[in-house]
Amino acid sequence: MKPVWKENEDAALLRCDDREGDFTRSDTWRVFRIQAEIVDGFEQLSKVGRACTVFGSARMPEDHKYYAMARDTGAALAKHNVAVITGGGPGIMQAANEGARGAGGLSIGCNIELPHEQKANPFLDIDIDFRYFFVRKLMLVKYSVGFVILPGGFGTMDELFEALTLAQTGKIEKFPVVVMGKDYWDGMLQWLQSSMEDQGMISPGDLKLLHVTDDPQEAADHIVQRS
Repeated sequence: MKPVWKENEDAALLRCDDREGDFTRSDTWRVFRIQAEIVDGFEQLSKVGRACTVFGSARMPEDHKYYAMARDTGAALAKHNVAVITGGGPGIMQAANEGARGAGGLSIGCNIELPHEQKANPFLDIDIDFRYFFVRKLMLVKYSVGFVILPGGFGTMDELFEALTLAQTGKIEKFPVVVMGKDYWDGMLQWLQSSMEDQGMISPGDLKLLHVTDDPQEAADHIVQRS
C-alpha cells in the first residue's frame, strides 16, 4: 500500500513558493532550524570515535540471509572497536545495530522524519532524529570511516553513489566502500563496467573504489585496513 503523504520539513524546504507568508515558516527561518540540527548532530556524534555506516533496506525480514549478513557484519565491526551507524530503522539497519550491540560495540541510529513514520529499532545506544535528509547525510559521511552497502532500494543507491562520487572527486579520501550481496548487485556491477566504464563515463580504475564481498569478516577487515 502506498503511504499517505503528509507535509514534512524536507518537503517544505524544497517547495519553491511560500504559501503561509509566515516568517516562522519561511526559508530564512529554516536556516536557523538547519543550523540547530547540524550543531546537535555534531555534538552527539563528535565523541563517538571510529565508526562505519551500514546501509540497506528497511523492508528486509529478519529471517532473510541478508539480515543475517548485516547482523554478522555489525558484530565484526564492533569486534574491531568500530561503532556501527545506521539509519536507525528496521530491516538491514536493525540487523547491523543488533550485531554491533550483541558484540559489545556502540550502536547508533540516525533516523529521518518521513511522510510515513519510521520507528527506531530497539538496538540503539544513541538515537538521533533528523528533519532534513542532507543534514543526516552529512553526519553519516563526516563521522564514518567507510560505508557498507547491503541490498536496498533508492535510498541505499543514493548513499552508495554519493560516497563513490565524493571519493572519485577527491572530496574525501581513504573512505572504503564495501558492497555486500553479490547476487543482488551483480546486474548493476556488470552495467557499471560494460556501459559506464567501457564508454568512458568513469575513469579506468574507478570501480576499484568498490570492494565486493559476502563475507562479514572480510567486509569489516577491509573497512579497518583501508580507512
